[in-house]
Amino acid sequence: MAVPYLHYDVFTREPLTGNQLAVFLEGQGFAPGRMQSLAREMNFSESTFILPAERSDTDIRMRIFTPAVELPLAGHPTVGSTFALAHAGVIAPGTARFVFGLGVGPVPVSLEWDNTRLRFVWMTQPDPAFGPIVTDVQHVAAALGVPRSDLAADMPIQEVSCGVPFLLVPLATRASVDRAVSDRAGLRILAAQTGLDLSVFLFTLEQGEPEATVYSRMFAPQFGITEDPATGGACGPLGSYLVHHGFVRGDATERIVNMQGVVMGRPSRIHIAIGGTPERITDVRVGGEAVLVARGELVI
Repeated sequence: MAVPYLHYDVFTREPLTGNQLAVFLEGQGFAPGRMQSLAREMNFSESTFILPAERSDTDIRMRIFTPAVELPLAGHPTVGSTFALAHAGVIAPGTARFVFGLGVGPVPVSLEWDNTRLRFVWMTQPDPAFGPIVTDVQHVAAALGVPRSDLAADMPIQEVSCGVPFLLVPLATRASVDRAVSDRAGLRILAAQTGLDLSVFLFTLEQGEPEATVYSRMFAPQFGITEDPATGGACGPLGSYLVHHGFVRGDATERIVNMQGVVMGRPSRIHIAIGGTPERITDVRVGGEAVLVARGELVI
C-alpha cells in the first residue's frame, strides 16, 4: 500500500530551514495507532493526517502526532497543513478563512494571497490560561544545565497555555539560551520537583536578529522531541506572557517576532499578534510562511 505525503518546511520561506512537517492528505481509514506509527517513521517534530470534517462549524478534521504522542493543537502543523491543502486545491485560491477541527475544537486560520499563491497564514489560538509561577529557580537552572545567573532576574518562570501548556523560562542573553541543554533525565527531575510535567520553552528578549523580538528554543523529550526548531503552539503562550507581564506594550503587541531553531541550523521566524489588554487577552494569533520541499510516499 502506497501512502502519499507532502513534506513542508514551516515558519520559513527558505527550503531546508524552519520546522519539517509531513502532511498525509489521505488520512481517512487509518487507525490512531497506524497514524502514530507513520509519525514515528517520519520522525519529524509533527506529522498531520487530514480527515473529513466531523462538525458543521469546521471545514476539515486534522490529527497531529509527534513521534511519541498525539497533540490536541500545534502551530507549525496547522500553518504547514494550510499550505499543503492550498497546494492540493482543497482550499481554493483567494479563500480568506478556513477552520480546522483539532483536538481542542474548531481552530480558524486566515489566509493571505499573492494572486493564486498562498503567501502567509495566521492561526487563531484559544485565549491564554496562566498557570503557576515557579519560584525555585535553582532547580530550573540545573535542569537546563545553566548557572542560575543565566536566568532573567526580573521575569517570572511560568506555565502558560493556549490549548497546550508550556513552561516559559526567560533567560538573560542569547548566549544563555544557546548554552542550555535538552536532558530528559534533568527535565523529568524538574517535573517531579515542580509538579509541572511540561514542554520547556526558553527565550530571551536580548536583541540580535533584525526585527526579532524574541530568541528562543524548545525542549520536549517526553513527546519524542529533543529540540523543536519552531513551536507555534508555544508562541501564543509566549506572546500572551509578554503582554500580560508588560514586557511588550502598545502597537508592538501586534508585531512580535520569535526567532527559533538557530542553534539547530534550521532558523525559523514566527509572527505573533496579541489583542485585548494585559489583564484580559482576547485575541491570540500566530502566523508564518511555509515551503514545499518534497513529495513522497511510504510503502507499507
